[in-house]
Amino acid sequence: MSATTATNTQTNSRLTINLDDCQDQTFGDWRDDFFRDGYIVLKNAIPKDRALAYRQKMLDWITGFAKGLVLDDPSTWVEANLPQSFKAGMYLNYCAAHEKYVWDARQEPGVLGAFEKIWGTKELTVSFDTINVTFPNRKDVAWSPWPHVDQAPERKGLSCVQGIINLSRAGPDDGGLVLMKGSSRLFDEFFALNPPDRSQGIGAKHYDFYPFKEHQLSWFEERGCEVIKVCAEPGDLILWDSRTMHFARFPEGDEIRTIIYACYTPAAFMTEEDRLKKAEIFKKWQTTTHWPHCNIHAHGKAMIDGKVDPSERDEPLEKPELTPQLLKLASVEKY
Repeated sequence: MSATTATNTQTNSRLTINLDDCQDQTFGDWRDDFFRDGYIVLKNAIPKDRALAYRQKMLDWITGFAKGLVLDDPSTWVEANLPQSFKAGMYLNYCAAHEKYVWDARQEPGVLGAFEKIWGTKELTVSFDTINVTFPNRKDVAWSPWPHVDQAPERKGLSCVQGIINLSRAGPDDGGLVLMKGSSRLFDEFFALNPPDRSQGIGAKHYDFYPFKEHQLSWFEERGCEVIKVCAEPGDLILWDSRTMHFARFPEGDEIRTIIYACYTPAAFMTEEDRLKKAEIFKKWQTTTHWPHCNIHAHGKAMIDGKVDPSERDEPLEKPELTPQLLKLASVEKY
């Protein structure tokens, strides 16, 4: 129904896989698991030593706000000592999306190669997605699951693949991604039986987002789907189809969760209008959504009582090197 759906069809000649029936194709590699289950964990996409170096950069970044945060003192892991975040860990401001280490991780060969393999093209654009630093066992956080999909029910077919570059241990108790395994294959069927209700503002503001009610999870479970906590190690890459129902679990162990969100789609999916809009957002070093080629809008600056947070920045602490590859991934330059 959407412009993106039409674009996918129009550009198939530029891709090496058929996006219209990719769930029914056989590849003989990890893509078979991805399309069957709606997700995959690719081990050692980044060498562990580099992943841990990126983690240290992230921890240096968050302690650099000089608000009393001490990494080895859990009593300091409270809101007053942290910059503003969404869901107690997603940093949508402060130029976090454009720090050099974030762009370096986005351009890791193992990360790019995975998305190139899924989409069948090397000509990709990446989201200006954010980082996540979640401190476990916080007493000042009220946490509840919010099962959802990040693709509009009205949008058909594979349209976005989301990614987590994992920089810390993500065991059963360490928090992280929870998803409904296999739910992406039932996406169209579920919404045919349960037409999306936009009248109450559900998903109206953020079109490519739709929340599920608790009782709706049983519909998927009755059809063989399973709620699982995704486990991963530093350097692993977690990929999931945006049609896969998912949410996050708050960490209960002693590990500080550190990840980079990174989503890539073919640059050919993007309109010229959206490319220019995205290029302007890049020049302002701002964060966008999970979507790389559409839904292009910036989160802007962090605000406190109607005024810009004094901790806000106009540029990253360490700017990335503006290579031709980066500028094309950022949609500043064309392929």
